[in-house]
Amino acid sequence: MKFNPFLEAIKTYESGKDMDLVAKEYGLKEVIKLASNENPYGTSKKAKEAIINNAHLAHLYPDDTMSELKQALAQKYDILKENLIIGSGSDQIIEYIVHAKLDHSKAYLQCGVSFAMYEIYAKQLGVKVYKTPSLTHDLNELYELYQKHKNEIKVIFLCSPNNPLGECLDASEVFEFLEKIDEDCLVAIDGAYNEFASFKDSKKHINPKELIHKFQNAVYLGTFSKLYGLGGMRVGYGIACKEIINAFYKLRAPFNVTNLSLKAAVAALDDDEFVQKTLENNFSQMKLYEDFAKNYKIRYIPSYTNFITYFFDEKNSTDLSEKLLKNGIIIRNLQSYGLNAVRISIGTEYENSRFFEEFSKNF
Repeated sequence: MKFNPFLEAIKTYESGKDMDLVAKEYGLKEVIKLASNENPYGTSKKAKEAIINNAHLAHLYPDDTMSELKQALAQKYDILKENLIIGSGSDQIIEYIVHAKLDHSKAYLQCGVSFAMYEIYAKQLGVKVYKTPSLTHDLNELYELYQKHKNEIKVIFLCSPNNPLGECLDASEVFEFLEKIDEDCLVAIDGAYNEFASFKDSKKHINPKELIHKFQNAVYLGTFSKLYGLGGMRVGYGIACKEIINAFYKLRAPFNVTNLSLKAAVAALDDDEFVQKTLENNFSQMKLYEDFAKNYKIRYIPSYTNFITYFFDEKNSTDLSEKLLKNGIIIRNLQSYGLNAVRISIGTEYENSRFFEEFSKNF
């Protein structure tokens, strides 16, 4: 059977391995997953209660206006509900961005290594991809490429903090960059980890209200999958001016987020205690990873997220990942990004101690 030729240029997205399957494959009693940047403390009590208390709605289609969640997000960010669109994860908003602005005659721009779904969605339409020579966000390089290919580039993705590397731009740098971009080029600020960065350094905090007020060509992406512990419920959102949101709605399928997911997200926004605990524990435990890397002379980029990336010179990241996997520790090998590196999600104190133990044995 023949398929569209553009599929040959697309790499399948590699998600984190399933814990139960790993346990069965290697005959393990315990498996620790530090690969997908999930919240190691699970889901907030309030969100769990919302799921249980609304289970009777599972047979019904959700409220397609998603007014309850929009109202909660509008209150959180001091914006209008009309500035919001809810997606099945923020990945879906990325798909809307690509389909709304790009086709085979256009291009998008990103830093050298960033979230894989930007490129996957773009290549589905035969869109050309421009990347900077630097792996991380070098705004001078990004602007130079933009200027050189301005007639083609209609979307720019800034992932800040950046996944899978962990570095983060200052908000002032992002705003200064946006001031130089033409109004017809849509700039997506992927803030999937913005809450982590804001907690670590207030200079990194991007205020969506300020962003869309100053720049009519900007869209902010947020998610409930990381900080809020709802990766399995698949809820994300986009914040932008009404013109952009209205365009995205023409691409949205009806009932794209479930009843239970919407209820859980509303409840999660109201659980400040869970959020604070997650943030505090994340960065106290990350310090252990930084100290561990220094002790073993492993290169890393200071991270503003809930993960850290280790780069290797002599060791092979694939071999190391496989050794850890056989001993019940799942981490993310970054060979698919062309990097001899691994990304490790920051776990609980116990999970991290197990990682250090097994890594030390196999490094």
